[in-house]
Order: sequence, then structure tokens, then C-alpha cells
Amino acid sequence: MPPKANVMLRALLLMFAAQMLIPSADSAAKLMAQDYGTHPIYAAWTRFAIAALCIAPFAPRGSLALLKDWRIIFRGLLITGGIACILTALRTEEVANVFAAFFIGPIVSYTLSVFLLGERVTLIQTLLLLLGFAGVLIVVQPGANFSPGLGWAVLAGCFHGTFLTTSKWLVGLGNARALLFTQLIVGAVALAPFGLMHAPALSAPVIGLTLASSWGSMFGNLLLLMAYATTDSTRLAPMIYFQLISATALGFFIFDTFPDTTTLIGLTLVIVSGVSAAVLRQKPILPAPVSRLN
Repeated sequence: MPPKANVMLRALLLMFAAQMLIPSADSAAKLMAQDYGTHPIYAAWTRFAIAALCIAPFAPRGSLALLKDWRIIFRGLLITGGIACILTALRTEEVANVFAAFFIGPIVSYTLSVFLLGERVTLIQTLLLLLGFAGVLIVVQPGANFSPGLGWAVLAGCFHGTFLTTSKWLVGLGNARALLFTQLIVGAVALAPFGLMHAPALSAPVIGLTLASSWGSMFGNLLLLMAYATTDSTRLAPMIYFQLISATALGFFIFDTFPDTTTLIGLTLVIVSGVSAAVLRQKPILPAPVSRLN
């Protein structure tokens, strides 16, 4: 196999593993809330705190100095809000539905990047993202029967979309490892009072699920960074949407749930629009759609 093909295959395998780990981490958090009554804020805080401790030895020198810039703290608070909201949504909603609603993030990032960063876009990209937005609306079904849990998922996507645009805005302030470490520190500190307030009685299952939630998210996002470090992001971006398939499968095997026909239509529209936009994109005008660096 040619060297370039080897590199691409390795990157695809890393992406595949990452898209399995991230929904698995969220499923572990859902299990904690469902079976042991843990609060979502506890799961969010431990996710940031444990990851920060694990990554601290590998953070570039001077990373903490970046926290003197209010924009870095603002960026960290955005991802903190996103994680807290999505874990709150998972407390009551099916995993696949939450992930579908969360995929409002690329649309928010797209819009903000156009109006705040002056990004150039094409008509086909706009139409495809509107198609994805229609898919999100089909899943969320706003109206009299609107679920508050899915509202938290939409809010999480809005936080994350803003986080993605902010990350591109601040790309020159530090390398990826430094920015990752600062957002973990911000999240760990900001959520500490609430996480400690809602800390559950520790037992072997709670500790195990806490570590699974934290390490699954951390390693999933590290694999994403490794994949993007070796291959053009535009070639890997369609793999991000495998998260929806993973979330659906995990919901079926772990929670014995499966999306109804309406939800499946919405999920399909989100996947088709996202993959098509990524494939047609000649240059990466937006950050990777849903690579949650947390």
C-alpha cells in the first residue's frame, strides 16, 4: 500500500475509534444518572477535572499564562456550558435524539463565521446546512410537545457552535495542546463548586462510570487531534457524522431504545447534509463540525 494510503487509512481508523468513544462516554454519563441518580453537573465537572489532571504533564510550557486573556476564558466557558447542557439532556432523552439535536452546532458555527469572521461560503453549502437544520427540527419537533431535554441538547449545540467559531478566531494564541489544556482548566474550575455540591456517594459502579465518561471523552478527542494532525480535515470531516450512527447503536444495545420513523428521517437529513457539505467543500472554511475537545 502506498505511504499516502497508509496515512489515510490510519487517520480513518483513528476517526472511527474517536466517533465510537465520544458517544460511549456520554452513554456512561447517562447510565450514571439513570441507574445511580448522579447529577449531570457532577459528570461534567469530573470530565474536565480528570482530563485536566491527565493532560497537565504534557501541556506546553506557558499554557496557563494564556488564561490572562479573557478570550481564552470565554472560550473555555463556552465548551463548559456545552458539556453541562448535553449531559443534562442525556439525563432524560435518548442518546441518538440528543446527538441529532446537538448537531445544530455546525449551523451556528457556519452562521457566526460568515457574519463575524467574514468567511466565504457557497450557495450549495448554505442549502445543505439548511437541509441539516430541517433534520434537527424534525428530531426536536418544536411546538406543544417540545421536550425540555431536547431543548438542553439544542442549547448545547449552540454553545458548541459558538465555541468552534471562537476557536478559529483565537487560533493564533496557542497550539492545540495549549488551548485544549486551558479549556479543561476553565471547565474544572468553573464547575468545581457545583460538582462538589452534587458529588454522589462513591461506589465501584459510580467510580467506574465516572472514569469511563472522562477517559472516553478525553481519549476520543485525543484520537481526533491525532487524525487531524496527519490528514487534511476536509477529507476526515464526513467521519464526524458517524457519531450519530454510533449514538443510535449504543442507544439500542445499552438502553434498548431505537428512534421512531420521524426521528430516523431527521437523522438521515442531518447525516446526508453534513457529509455532502464536507465532501463538496474545497477548503476548510469552518472548524470540524462536532469534534468536542473536552
